Amino acid sequence: QVQLVESGGGLVQTGGSLRLSCVASRRTFSDYAMGWFRQAPGKEREFVATLSRSGDDAYYADSVKGRFTISGDNTKGTVYLQMSSLKPEDTAVYYCAAKYTLFSNYYTTDFRDYDYWGQGTQVTVSS
Repeated sequence: QVQLVESGGGLVQTGGSLRLSCVASRRTFSDYAMGWFRQAPGKEREFVATLSRSGDDAYYADSVKGRFTISGDNTKGTVYLQMSSLKPEDTAVYYCAAKYTLFSNYYTTDFRDYDYWGQGTQVTVSS
């Protein structure tokens, strides 16, 4: 069992930046591919970014490419989502997720593939 706790959300103006953090109860990120998803009111959960188990491969949704960066620190058991040039349409609850895998280059954009989820952190971008 892995528990994930997100933090770093808040209220920011358009064009601003935030860094979300996700700390795992077990510092075994090397066994997991990690992902960030978001869900706005009345909308389905949406893929944002994913990081392979090795940390060498990252993949982003087109809507955030060039503005968001996912990274991980195995020594701290933490994955980050650095968000820049924020837009009002980025407003959502952001969730961290972990997928156990044996494959170092594995990552996935499908929320149904993930095994563990955090409780979410609210990000609000004002216009």
